[in-house]
Amino acid sequence: MSYVTKEQIERAKSLDLLTYLQMYEPAELVRYSRNVYTTRTHDSLKISNGKWYWWSRGIGGRSALDYLIKVRGMSFPDAVLQIEGVHPGSVPAFSQSLQQRSSPARFELPEPNRTSHRVMGYLSQRGIHRKLIEFCLETGRLYESRRYHNAVFVGFDQEGIPRYAAIRGTTSTRYMGEAAGSDKRYSFSIPSSEDSNELHLFESSIDLLSYCTLEHLAGREWQQAHKLSLAGIFRPKADQEQTTLPAALTQYLQNYPQVNRLVLHLDNDEPGRLAAATIQRLLSPVLLVSDEPPKLGKDVNNELMELRRRREAPSR
Repeated sequence: MSYVTKEQIERAKSLDLLTYLQMYEPAELVRYSRNVYTTRTHDSLKISNGKWYWWSRGIGGRSALDYLIKVRGMSFPDAVLQIEGVHPGSVPAFSQSLQQRSSPARFELPEPNRTSHRVMGYLSQRGIHRKLIEFCLETGRLYESRRYHNAVFVGFDQEGIPRYAAIRGTTSTRYMGEAAGSDKRYSFSIPSSEDSNELHLFESSIDLLSYCTLEHLAGREWQQAHKLSLAGIFRPKADQEQTTLPAALTQYLQNYPQVNRLVLHLDNDEPGRLAAATIQRLLSPVLLVSDEPPKLGKDVNNELMELRRRREAPSR
């Protein structure tokens, strides 16, 4: 039998369920209403005001310890040790970095230019179809900054308020950055035009638009499924196992709880493959996850450019 100390028990009792799930099982957490959450496994279990209640079973509690024992069926010592390994007092460095992602700076979008000719030319050179560029310009997801003529890719919350902006240079300097105060939970995305249960995941906005272009060129409806860019990939240290999902993915799954299939289009390099394997490991118990890396080149834009090159090459 496992042995736990009095101090370990006290620490375990202090951790509430919402904090536990937010930090270590974010894919299990689903927003039910403004201040109420439920879980993917048990939709009748509601979490609110520091308490939880499983309505279909008539079981409730306050702490994550109560939940692990009453819902997960763990023994008291094993539940204490489970929490002891993930208690906020000993949060792994990787999880801390995720909690601190949102900058305390006030979010401010770069001032827009009167036209977006430079951005349209740049994205056209990257192989993005004009229809996709115009869609993003018309919906406010894309514009050209006045000062440096950068491409600004905007991410919105569910109320349609801008919360994030990725910035890409349109010159040979290939500048990449983010607007001050950007919240990575709301990175660039194109939600489905229908009630889709499928989400496609990319490392960058340009990769996302490249995939949409590939779909358009193949005669398929590119707005049929959800599309989300991760605003980059976090790479943990070699001796550190990644235990938390990207903030943007966690938020999107909370906003669209009907999603039950995830398709990964991450890069063909070490960080991209590591991220894909990690997401598969963490989400496979609750979602159908497919890993579909680019067939040609390092990323989806490389694949698009190569396809266009082959199409435009003169036949012999």
